[in-house]
Amino acid sequence: MKLYDYELSGNCYKIRFFLHMLGLPYERHSVNFFPAREHKLDSFLSDVNPLGQIPVLEDDGFQLRDAQAILVYLASRYDRDRTWYPDDPRLRGEIQIWLATADEITRTASAARLHDSLGYTQFDIKACRAGAHAVFRVMDDHLAERQASGQQWLAGSHPTIADIACFPYTALSAEGGITVDEYPALRQWLWNFRSQPRFVGMAGIMALELTNQ
Repeated sequence: MKLYDYELSGNCYKIRFFLHMLGLPYERHSVNFFPAREHKLDSFLSDVNPLGQIPVLEDDGFQLRDAQAILVYLASRYDRDRTWYPDDPRLRGEIQIWLATADEITRTASAARLHDSLGYTQFDIKACRAGAHAVFRVMDDHLAERQASGQQWLAGSHPTIADIACFPYTALSAEGGITVDEYPALRQWLWNFRSQPRFVGMAGIMALELTNQ
């Protein structure tokens, strides 16, 4: 199994995190996203992903792009207990809602992060930040209702790929000038996610035991 990966990408982190939680060995193929923009080279576009995006996963001759699609594939093929993507049709429907929400978080909060951290100027930064806050308000309202009934995850009674999909760029939103201070239920969910056994972080998302030192 090979993962085309960039260390600072939240979407790539989702896949690294899930592979770690599943205990799956894999080869990391580092892509110089910035400043070399290797994901836009002709060789990458022709051989790996014509859309010029990462992550991309290769598994037993099968090549798959899009972080959310990869999460569904890995859960469907390798999670024998069906913990991360349960078979229940209604729960799967709920999870799909949050996978789509994760794409919206990428479109807004991640874009703002690219603007502030890597100097990407093609984004309307005000619109990105406003869009991220709109998504976070929806998440906070949903999580507040869930937490009031004793549930702490986006869907179901335990973490699923819905939580993995939405976590990274929410946790990294401050790097795009977006604070989550006004969303208490969302902040609790971020804390819960980082409190999972065997949690691993990335640059900008440290494990709780490191932040408490």
